[in-house]
Amino acid sequence: MLKTFSLTDIGKKRSLNQDYVFTSETAIGNLPNLFIVADGMGGANAGDFASKYTVEVITEEIAACKDDNLEEIIRKAVTTANQKLRQKAMELEELSGMGTTVVVATCQEKLLTIANVGDSRLYIVNEEISQITKDHSLVEEMVRLGGLSKELARSHPDKNIITRAIGATDDLHIDFFNVNIKKGDMILLCSDGLTNMLEDDQIHEILKSQASIARKAEQLIEAANGNGGRDNIAVILIEPFA
Repeated sequence: MLKTFSLTDIGKKRSLNQDYVFTSETAIGNLPNLFIVADGMGGANAGDFASKYTVEVITEEIAACKDDNLEEIIRKAVTTANQKLRQKAMELEELSGMGTTVVVATCQEKLLTIANVGDSRLYIVNEEISQITKDHSLVEEMVRLGGLSKELARSHPDKNIITRAIGATDDLHIDFFNVNIKKGDMILLCSDGLTNMLEDDQIHEILKSQASIARKAEQLIEAANGNGGRDNIAVILIEPFA
């Protein structure tokens, strides 16, 4: 029995919440369930439009898709969302330059299928905390190439520069991950408003407590805001075998 809880928060510094979450514990099209976090970027209202519109297109496309391969269903939906978002940006000057990250997940029995564009993340949490997605960011590229330590990356001035986003280019590259999950695992999807404010071990400490899933989500938001809350915060928690 799947149990989930999701929450977004504007944070302490922003005047607009550009994070958007979507959860469905029941089937959408040929997907058994669906979870999405999107973190929009762009001036004025462009960022919140980008995240919300992208999620709406993805869910509509998934609902209509007749394919039975989970990865292909998600790939087609995310690719279409990218095309449609770019079209919107060309039509309306105030939306020019907008984009959004997206992390998408679906659980089928013991298999978790994940798609990722940008620097929103998915973690598996049990006795340890494991980041499954890889950030598409300038700083993360520097870490991967050995030019920057993970510790210095957290405070790097270019930390917010992402190298892939929905809406950025016609040629979209999506990362896919397939992970086996087991009883006792918890899945966390989140925007960088959480992970820029909290170390992984702080997130782990909150999630391994005996609190309810809803309270754990609230505690993550409270802790991120307590550390400065410099950005919007989005959290989805999933207990796949609750």
